[in-house]
Amino acid sequence: MQTKYVSQNPKTKSMSRTVAALLLAGALIGGTASTATSAPLSETDSVDTKKISATQGDAAMDYWTPQRMKEAKSADVLARGKSASNAPLNIGKSTKIAGRSANANKVKPNAGKPSKNVAQTPVSHIGKVFFTLGGADYVCSGNAVVSANESTVSTAGHCVNEGPGAFATRWVFVPAYENGNAPYGSFAATELVAPTQWSNDGDITYDTAFAVVSDQSGVSLADKVGTSGVAFNQARGLTYSAFGYPAARPFNGETLQSCSGTATDDPYGQTQSQGIPCNMTGGSSGGPWFLGGSDGFQNSVNSFGYGGIRDTMFGPYWGSVIEQAYQSAQN
Repeated sequence: MQTKYVSQNPKTKSMSRTVAALLLAGALIGGTASTATSAPLSETDSVDTKKISATQGDAAMDYWTPQRMKEAKSADVLARGKSASNAPLNIGKSTKIAGRSANANKVKPNAGKPSKNVAQTPVSHIGKVFFTLGGADYVCSGNAVVSANESTVSTAGHCVNEGPGAFATRWVFVPAYENGNAPYGSFAATELVAPTQWSNDGDITYDTAFAVVSDQSGVSLADKVGTSGVAFNQARGLTYSAFGYPAARPFNGETLQSCSGTATDDPYGQTQSQGIPCNMTGGSSGGPWFLGGSDGFQNSVNSFGYGGIRDTMFGPYWGSVIEQAYQSAQN
């Protein structure tokens, strides 16, 4: 049965009120690049970080047994009722940074009509994210992205921080997960990074975060699984392929799924997000949106859905603020 989202009628609720949201898939901003007029915030003002000790990382690795991974809740509940801004975004110079391949297992975009759900074989740099927040264990999706430290993972903001509130604990990334198998093992976070618009205000428009993870016996995440490229400050209305591990019905979180289609503006005008055709459910939150297939450039993450709009997932526009969060994490 399709997961139902909480609806919001813009005629009865002002844009200043919170958007009742359920994380499902990705999207981009609604509006045009020409609407951005303010200069980007400084990195100090726009990025919030949490350092994690090696001892805490080791404890996280020990904590996440196969049974606990299977029992973790879909993190969709963490995105409900968050604030939303439709204010113009800080948009800077268009940037693309190419990734690096660890193997040939890449998924090309669907050349036909848009797809709401397609089962995929595992992709080495896309995986599941497990963490504890508010005393409960949750599961999201994530992706290894190109970085100077060779150890950076992208995900949704609500898969890292309460927004607003505390950062997650016991945060690990499990690339290429499938049916309980983890061919590359787990990588524990050493640092969590989120835009302050999310960590302080819970603004769903900025629902993206990054994690820096530890090496495995001296081997970096990038060397182990490869990375995707990243892109920031791109045009709107582009065509995307989105990936994730939906865990709420009718899915079970055990296999990688994808969607594809052309992004459109938030029809309610309540966020600077866009949506693509998709029926992925909770658990897919934080999964990557690519320009092209899984060997393309990541340009958003799965974030939320509206109750009144069937089979559509939304995700944040990766502008200057999210680019600053990425730069803070990767350096």
